[in-house]
Amino acid sequence: MRYAKVVLPLPLHNTYTYAIPAHLRSKLRQGFRVIVPFGKKKYYTGIVADLTDTKPEGFEIKEIFSIPDEFPILKRPQLQLWNWVADYYLCSVGEVFKAAIPAGLKIESETFVELNPDFTDDTTPLNERESIIIGVLRQSSKKISIGDIEKKTGLTGVGLTLVHLLDKGIVNIHENLAERYQAKKETYITPEFSKEESQLQSAFKLVKGAKKQEIALLAIIEMSGLMRGESKEIKSKELKERADISQSILKALEQKGLIRITKKEINRFSYSGLISGQLPTLSEDQSSALEEIHNSWREKDVTLLRGVTSSGKTEIYMHLAKFVLEKRRQVLYLVPEIALTTQLTQRLQKVFGDKIIIYHSKFTDNERVDIWKKLLHTEEPYIIVGARSSVFLPFGHLGLVIVDEEHDASYKQQEPAPRYNGRDTAIVLARMHGAKTLLGSATPAIDTYYKALTGRFGLVELTKRFGDSLLPEIRIIDYGISKKRGEVLGSLSLATKNIIDNSISEGGQSIIFLNRRGYAPIVECKNCGWSPKCECCDVTLTFHKQTDRLTCHYCGAVYPMPQQCPECKEPNIEIKGYGTERVEDEIENSFKNISILRMDRDTTRNKDGHQTLIHKFSSGEAQILVGTQMVTKGLDFGKVSSVAILNTDALFNTPDFRASERAFNTLEQVAGRSGRRSDTQGIVAIQAYSTNHPVLSFIRKHDYIGFYNYEIEQRKAFNYPPFTRLIYIYIKHKDKEAVEELSIAYTHRLHHLFGNRIFGPEEPYVGRIQSLYIRKIMLKIETTASMQKVREILRDLYLNFHSTGHRFIKSAQIYYDVDPV
Repeated sequence: MRYAKVVLPLPLHNTYTYAIPAHLRSKLRQGFRVIVPFGKKKYYTGIVADLTDTKPEGFEIKEIFSIPDEFPILKRPQLQLWNWVADYYLCSVGEVFKAAIPAGLKIESETFVELNPDFTDDTTPLNERESIIIGVLRQSSKKISIGDIEKKTGLTGVGLTLVHLLDKGIVNIHENLAERYQAKKETYITPEFSKEESQLQSAFKLVKGAKKQEIALLAIIEMSGLMRGESKEIKSKELKERADISQSILKALEQKGLIRITKKEINRFSYSGLISGQLPTLSEDQSSALEEIHNSWREKDVTLLRGVTSSGKTEIYMHLAKFVLEKRRQVLYLVPEIALTTQLTQRLQKVFGDKIIIYHSKFTDNERVDIWKKLLHTEEPYIIVGARSSVFLPFGHLGLVIVDEEHDASYKQQEPAPRYNGRDTAIVLARMHGAKTLLGSATPAIDTYYKALTGRFGLVELTKRFGDSLLPEIRIIDYGISKKRGEVLGSLSLATKNIIDNSISEGGQSIIFLNRRGYAPIVECKNCGWSPKCECCDVTLTFHKQTDRLTCHYCGAVYPMPQQCPECKEPNIEIKGYGTERVEDEIENSFKNISILRMDRDTTRNKDGHQTLIHKFSSGEAQILVGTQMVTKGLDFGKVSSVAILNTDALFNTPDFRASERAFNTLEQVAGRSGRRSDTQGIVAIQAYSTNHPVLSFIRKHDYIGFYNYEIEQRKAFNYPPFTRLIYIYIKHKDKEAVEELSIAYTHRLHHLFGNRIFGPEEPYVGRIQSLYIRKIMLKIETTASMQKVREILRDLYLNFHSTGHRFIKSAQIYYDVDPV
């Protein structure tokens, strides 16, 4: 008997062994997708991790239910990468599986409900929720899913109510397997006759007197190239448009044996624009950097390219990609934000055409499955452009990984697990494929630059902008003094407004950066100081004027805007502070006859939101762009001559050891949007209260090296990365006293295991999210420590707490954040 060890998309630390039915034994191998039973009634998609002849003892072994594919859906070394992510980031391989595979490839059981036909006892006592659900089931003529029940009734969490109804014998519950992926198919028409005169005569004889069929036949002859000796397939849609006919006409021609109608599965993505095939010409500095990168790769697998903003790093990436494609290998081009893919892919497609594949979370399940399958079945060299999840794609011949804006915190997955860093995972992925890695940034992460300076990575530097354009002039504006002097217009000082005015009057554009969306972050009663807070999180609510609602930016809960204070009952509610929505409003009033765009999460929710905004601003349809961190990340707008940065102090005041690094990176990156292709120097206005902050002194001079030297000394003095590795241990519980008691007990045990490497527990900046209270414990370990050993110690501790029966452990959530950013 043969058995398969199967990984399930669940937070389980072990594989599960299933018996392989006799008719599947010759087919099944590692990487196959299988449908397996789990628990009493559930079915899940699993991945075969290994095959064995050894039967596990002491367990009931279930059989694999089915195999939905004719081939494995993973390539080597994908399972190896999953195991590395699970080991390093202290999570289960099942959690990695869930994140790595598109949802469309995960068949799961769905719960369907129907009224028990034998139930006739209307005297059974029912509560209101049960009565509402039974009413919906009586109206339905078929089984109905739990999701549809909730939609039709307006109730939430109906699962427990259905269990009670099942116990009373009122409903029946069924599990159906649902395949989420639907391939895109195209209908094609092929003529079933040749250009021989006798066959043509017979064909027209068959449609004689049917005018529409005659028109369709003539169009088929023309579009298929029949008279030129060809017999091309014709898209049904194009034929219908050309001949102005319906499907019934085509059916009639098929019944007469004149055409063959077939449906084919097609890929959803193709590039139909102009392809120049010409790489951009490099400057002398760029050519020198390109040669240095190749030389660096002779000794190092990973090289850092530090190039100031607008130094032309993208052009170098394109030359490297062409070099790798010519060797018939693939390129992974990582970007931190979906917004970057719009401009970047347009540039790449003009050179590489259909060799570009885009992959990110805004695509539908079906679209992501199509990309997965395309890479799975091809040996062709492609450039895959995508966000962090692209590291999990089934690469066949990966030759180069480019991580653009490698410093960006967006590469780190926060919630849910696996909490991996896309940049670091990409480096491991490249090593597994024998590929090279290039990290690019104007402001590299402190850890990355340290590795480059100490010889772990290669280092190449570009210190001049392309075309010798100047780095922008930095003007620090004391917003506090401006307010005292009455020299402000809402969120802008008069000095900042004048800079923007001058840019626009000279035909330029301006970007206004504020890293806070919504209309206003503070809603307060002028009378008693009451401020609305989220019921589920320890944060105040943000007012969104467009929806006239208060929103929690942590859990997404929405509340109505109160008309009077619920505490003192007075109608004295006021809004304070600025978000991008309010700044946009103010700018419209301050700058007459000026078109303004806003780029934040609220304006880019749909799939094409980023692309539409970027196109409008690039084409000059607007003179001012107001935005959050989205506008800082590598976007290239040639006419932007000024940038205004608002509420700068908020960047410095985060209680985190990386606050200065994040502030420097953000300020330098957003400043770099100015004066990129201009004969005149761009201007950046930075509004701040703390104008003497050390970071600002380095920003003034665009002095990354000076900032690095300052910051690395701080890290060394307090023993922070890159001199140690950090692991945050989070404990969550719905009860505040429980989380306090458990976190103290957990920390006490950790001290026994790790000694003075443990710090905490402490309440984080936001101490309650989604009704769960949070405590954080920090573990500082040596960079040479074995993560596998750390994992074993932490896992044993967790199991020990369960086995000894601590009263809160079963109802608590405990997880780890390795290398937090």
